[in-house]
Amino acid sequence: MIPPRARTGTALRLFAQLAAASALASASGFATAQIFPERPVRLVLSFGAPGGMPDTVGRLIAPKLSETWGKQMVVDPRAGAGGVVGTEIAAKAAPDGHTLVIVSPAHAINPSLRRKLPYDSVKDFTPITQLVENPNILTITPKVSARSVKELIALAKAKPGALAYGSAGVGSSQHLSGELFKSMTGVDMVHIPFKGGAAVVIDLLAARVQLTFGATTSLPHIRAGRLIALAVTTAKRSPQMPDVPTIAEAGVPNYEAAVWYGLLAPAHVPASIAGKLHRDITTVLNLPDVREVLANVMADVRPSASPGAFAEFLATETTKWTAVVKASGARED
Repeated sequence: MIPPRARTGTALRLFAQLAAASALASASGFATAQIFPERPVRLVLSFGAPGGMPDTVGRLIAPKLSETWGKQMVVDPRAGAGGVVGTEIAAKAAPDGHTLVIVSPAHAINPSLRRKLPYDSVKDFTPITQLVENPNILTITPKVSARSVKELIALAKAKPGALAYGSAGVGSSQHLSGELFKSMTGVDMVHIPFKGGAAVVIDLLAARVQLTFGATTSLPHIRAGRLIALAVTTAKRSPQMPDVPTIAEAGVPNYEAAVWYGLLAPAHVPASIAGKLHRDITTVLNLPDVREVLANVMADVRPSASPGAFAEFLATETTKWTAVVKASGARED
């Protein structure tokens, strides 16, 4: 048996060793953050086509961060499988902050939509920050008689199953924006999935589908009068469409289905590096010329207050969309 005095001495030495190790780790983390990045940073785009929102945001912030760091940020488009391809690359990268990935609501949707993912959407990542938010637009063909959200709901209830809404595919934000609308209003509308948002607009213009909760790519047709915007899916009106109400204020209280894009790093990136990434990216997003470019494509700059705040946001989004996916019965293998 170890004498009490010896046990006390042993405990004190252990405490001193742990304290020294902790101080060394903190100092090391601080030093790491001071010299980060040590080499080019890879920015993986997990979602969207060239010219789409992730591509626009990534190519806008990359040269600004390259200038800030004195090291190049390389944009690497790796879209595929609803964001899974690019996200998996980041999940398996070294946890040093030199590989980052831009994700969309698909990151919160995929765990419930897909039977198996090659990563854990929570445990395999370090949240950094939300980047931007933009609306989907509840858009109808002029051949639909409704001219407001309330009139659309009344029409859908009077003719169950008669209205079809198009989306960019099963599990897309457009699809689930529609499913959320259906569940909150009790209407019966048919979902028609397409291979991308551009195909939806073509069929909407031809009135082969009657409406969509579509992307901002429909905006030129709305401005030309070929399509009609009834509402936006965000909690606030878009400055680019100030006369178009939100779905919530147009008759579906508490409805919100914003399209957001955010930044993740691999799991176990040091907090010091995550913090530096958050600070530097927030600074870039708030540059007047960056905000102006993003405003012109209906993107609202929305950096998170902290990496922890973005983690909380992701948890809330995942809970929300898990319920919508379950109610819709959507599945993609």
